[in-house]
Amino acid sequence: MPSAASTRTWQPDSRRWPPALIDAALALHDNRLSEAEPLLRQHLKADPFDVAAIRMLAELAGRIGRYKDAENLLRRALELAPDFTAARANLAIVLYRLNRPAEAIAELDLVTHDEPDHLGHANLKAAAFGRIGGFDEAIALYEAILAKAPDQPRVWMSFGHMLKTVGRQADGIAAYRRTIALAPAMGEAWWSLANLKTVRFGADDIGAMQAALARDDTSDEDRFHLDFALGKALEDRGEAESAFDHYARGNALRRTKIVYDADETTAFVDQSIALFTPDFFAARAEQGCPAPDPIFILGMPRAGSTLVEQILSSHSLVEGTSELPDMPTLARRIDDYPAGVAALSADALHDMGVDYLKRAAIQRRSDKPYFIDKLPNNWAHAGLIRLILPNAKIIDARRHPIACCFSNFKQHFARGQAFSYVLDDMGRYYRDYVRLMSHFGEAMPAPPYRVIYEAMVEDTEAQVRALLTACGLAFEPACLAFHETERAVRTASSEQVRQPIFRDGIEAWTGFDAWLDPLRAALGDVIDAYPVVPTR
Repeated sequence: MPSAASTRTWQPDSRRWPPALIDAALALHDNRLSEAEPLLRQHLKADPFDVAAIRMLAELAGRIGRYKDAENLLRRALELAPDFTAARANLAIVLYRLNRPAEAIAELDLVTHDEPDHLGHANLKAAAFGRIGGFDEAIALYEAILAKAPDQPRVWMSFGHMLKTVGRQADGIAAYRRTIALAPAMGEAWWSLANLKTVRFGADDIGAMQAALARDDTSDEDRFHLDFALGKALEDRGEAESAFDHYARGNALRRTKIVYDADETTAFVDQSIALFTPDFFAARAEQGCPAPDPIFILGMPRAGSTLVEQILSSHSLVEGTSELPDMPTLARRIDDYPAGVAALSADALHDMGVDYLKRAAIQRRSDKPYFIDKLPNNWAHAGLIRLILPNAKIIDARRHPIACCFSNFKQHFARGQAFSYVLDDMGRYYRDYVRLMSHFGEAMPAPPYRVIYEAMVEDTEAQVRALLTACGLAFEPACLAFHETERAVRTASSEQVRQPIFRDGIEAWTGFDAWLDPLRAALGDVIDAYPVVPTR
């Protein structure tokens, strides 16, 4: 076992590995995980201090999504061998995947000191800076990487994402185009261009995407990205049937890669409604952390939440951050959630509120008194939000059910939103969301304030004034000129909210109505009742 005084770039000597460890390494290399795991565990039972084996077991855990187990194993390896650079680099990756980017950066600082020319470490560090809002640092790192290795298509694509986020649209488009020049079949680069919502593809672009789909060696991931991009390209040309065909193909292929059970969402909502009663809230009055700082914007994706965020972040007292992962992370810590919320003490509720604020502070860049957490799926956690942060504002951004759901169907999400790839799953999800938010409107003290997207489009000034009043903010003209506010925007609407408000999103679905019967059936009377909630 190496000592702390050994060279900082120490690595295990594979020439001294026993046969069983070599076999485990080969199985891991070939992704034969079921063979690698027993070999590693048997070896570690005989030699529990073998840091190479511990690192391999951590890698195996990471590959199957057991990131917390991977973290524990890697920290054990580094306890035994503090200079094991490869293990520290693995730990940085795991921390990044656990949505702890600041900790990942701290580990990467040590790793890059040991291996300053390793482009992979710099690439991960840039991505981690992006997660915490360090966009200037991320862009500088990407520029340095590409100066040394200009033919890396994935780095160009990541660079494009960062440029888009900070509003450098032309530079972002150029980076995506460079990606495509280097890797013409890389579907994510084509989709990244389409996802700007402002790029119009020409005939040559459409031909190139069709050619990429025709190739035998195009991966499934590239295929569904290409289908989503072609759907957008053909929709812009008015070719609704062909566009829908590509949207449907992309969704069907993407659905094969994920697991989603609509019954589980319905059961979660049923449990939440049963738990979060008026009496339940009343019994916990004055508990939680009293800080009024957060403004939560939630609801369905593609419902106008980014527009609401841009309007509010244009106010002098409000800081826009991003889609923070912290509330879902806190919810996952509660055993048997949501029912387990009932067992939380007053101290626990207070401490969770304080913990949330500490975690969110990583994303903040100003001393403004209020900040925004815009994560649409936090609608499922609105009850927990009100308990741990009783003075936070909660805004429910809502859009016409068919328009909203079809906009989701056309959208490939980088992660999450597993409900969005089948029309009837989507309709059920929207219906469950409406059902729970309707319940909170009656049961919750200081219930969520609802913003209707179509009303915001029709009478922007009146709706903006009402929104500001609901948030306890004085009217400021900058909130009407929200498209002029310079700030980083990470979502699919990033370029749309940098333009004056427009009506295009209200009727965009109507040309596809012939193919939306499964969605209509799942939504049921939610459609006719909108914007109110059906009587049950």
